[in-house]
Amino acid sequence: MSASRTPPGSVPRHEGRAAGARGSRWTSRGAVYGVLVLAALYSVLPLVWLVTSATKSVGDFSSTGAFSLADFHLRDNLRDVFTAEDGVFLRWIVNSLLYAGVGAVLGALICTACGYAIAKLDFPGRRALFAVTLTGVLVPPTALALPLYLLASQLHLVNTFWAVFLPLLTNPFGVYLARTFADASVPDEVLEAARLDGAGELRIFLTIALPMMMPGFVTILLFQFVAIWNNFFLPLVMLTDPDLFPMTLGIYQWSTRALQFPDYNPLVITGSLLAVVPLITAFVVLQRQWRSGLATGSLK
Repeated sequence: MSASRTPPGSVPRHEGRAAGARGSRWTSRGAVYGVLVLAALYSVLPLVWLVTSATKSVGDFSSTGAFSLADFHLRDNLRDVFTAEDGVFLRWIVNSLLYAGVGAVLGALICTACGYAIAKLDFPGRRALFAVTLTGVLVPPTALALPLYLLASQLHLVNTFWAVFLPLLTNPFGVYLARTFADASVPDEVLEAARLDGAGELRIFLTIALPMMMPGFVTILLFQFVAIWNNFFLPLVMLTDPDLFPMTLGIYQWSTRALQFPDYNPLVITGSLLAVVPLITAFVVLQRQWRSGLATGSLK
């Protein structure tokens, strides 16, 4: 019996399969890294352009490249932003903080309470209510702008703070997330033990369920904050008084004037850069709770 031999210069079959597996693994890894690099550039390059453009004067926009630096005029641009039109930009900042800050906290609390109630409380129509909530996730916010305007008009709330603030307190997607977090992080045994000790449902939610759902609460809070901070269409429909504008609508008004008056270009770009800072700050401060919240939701 003669042993089979590998022809000279050929690669054994098992070694060829191993080399092919290694090659495909490195190829797939390189493709993933390439996609991640492209996604990072797509996300970062507009911010880089915003930073470099905020340092330019009116004349530098036509004499320098998109990402090139000219003479540093950021201090002058910041001064012009806060002094233009009697300092209305500072009022826009306060309005945005009220809309997004207070609205995000109250909205996240309402969504968390609703999601907890749907997940842990037994009441008639619970499944139907959750189905309606899921249906609300599919409705785009722009489709609700006209009904909300008509409702605010009937209540005489048009061109008031409440016309923008009240509709932002509800978020069907936040209720869905809260229900998921409640199912994953709040054991039924703990709730039953608290009820046997005589605790009411509100006290159980505030002292037991809410601390357990804190990662989910922070996740919903961040989503609410970003959505309200970037909200543009609802204030555009509801408001006509510049003193009630959020930053998004105010900067948009400046950008329309920049078509005829180039002096508004530095104001628009510097104001847009300032509008990004609170979002970055919120994610940096709350990133630990946000990551743990996403991990909890993924485990479910």
